[in-house]
Amino acid sequence: MLNNGVIPDNAGQAVSAELQLQTRSESFAGKLLLFIITVLMCIGIAIVYSSGAGWAENKYSSPEYFLWRQLVFSVLGILTVILVAQIDYHVFWKTSKILLFASILLLTLLLALKAVHIISGAARWIGFGPMKFQVSDFAKYALIFHFSRLISEKQSYIRDLNNSYYPLLTLLMAVVALVALEPNFSTASLIAIVGFMLMFIGGIRIRHLLATFSLFLPIAAVFAITATYRLDRLRSFSSGDEQKLSYQVVQALIGLGNGGLFGLGIGASKQRELYLPLSYNDFVFVVIGEEYGFIGAVIVIALFVGFFICGLIIAKHATDNFGKYVASGITMAITLFAFINIAVACHLIPTTGVALPFISYGGTALIFNSLGAGILLSISRHKKRIQAKSALPADTEGIVT
Repeated sequence: MLNNGVIPDNAGQAVSAELQLQTRSESFAGKLLLFIITVLMCIGIAIVYSSGAGWAENKYSSPEYFLWRQLVFSVLGILTVILVAQIDYHVFWKTSKILLFASILLLTLLLALKAVHIISGAARWIGFGPMKFQVSDFAKYALIFHFSRLISEKQSYIRDLNNSYYPLLTLLMAVVALVALEPNFSTASLIAIVGFMLMFIGGIRIRHLLATFSLFLPIAAVFAITATYRLDRLRSFSSGDEQKLSYQVVQALIGLGNGGLFGLGIGASKQRELYLPLSYNDFVFVVIGEEYGFIGAVIVIALFVGFFICGLIIAKHATDNFGKYVASGITMAITLFAFINIAVACHLIPTTGVALPFISYGGTALIFNSLGAGILLSISRHKKRIQAKSALPADTEGIVT
């Protein structure tokens, strides 16, 4: 029994040991996470140059066009990770509502510009010249921030249908519908999955989630087959005849087959030579498998598995619910996008336009994913910040007497 706020030596030592163990595990997870991100970006620079040189020379008359841009994006990404890791992640609690409604406004603006024919084709990018960014990337993180805040605030009545689930579902469906209408069905589906997983982790009744899923699944299926190109992808995937596979799938499978166990060697990919469309973006994993073989492909998969485990450790030891849900959402989003990209390259699921995080060519996704990684590091370091600022000794802080 504790009397007059005095902590027995054995109790204090046990608490101190537990806090030290948690801090060490978080610190290790954060350091390993930073190492994994750095390795993935380095792989991205090498692979984007290898896979995009032919396309860059053909389109921009410079084989190094994608190389230098990816190098700049990667440097900016590392700086973003380091800078964001230094700030208190609770700033996203304070700004989550503004960020989410700003993303909804931008998504609506894109559709309005498309309706008046200012934007032709898919309405996914906004900005001018080199200062363009993909709004769905912004919306994905804004949704994670605000969902994490709302789920944290509603914990005392999280199972209430009217005051908890319906407001969350309304926000999620608003973002998903706007992204789907760009059209960007694959990204919209993945955002929906992340949103439902956050609600499940937050304590929403599973029967409510399953009922909603069973209701919206037929709607999503109908929407998926309304576009000819999406229907063709589904037909190609479900066909048992190799001759009916899409050109992209055939070239991807050839590339992975060429790699064998150890690969053809750095820069020796054959499919990159204008055979495989978007070999530097959506199908970058194929070039990894072709040049570095099965071993190289497994290493990349292992890096993303490591990212996932580090993210879960950080989420588990977060100092508050907001940090736990943000870390969970970011970890799920990045690893889910990685899994989908790799699965498409291996012909495990129908073709979708999803980039491989930290590796595929492109500035917007890399910077936003770097922001997410930086927030994970910020969450992992928050306990140390609290201990450093507190006037109480680290081994007695937070003990209830």
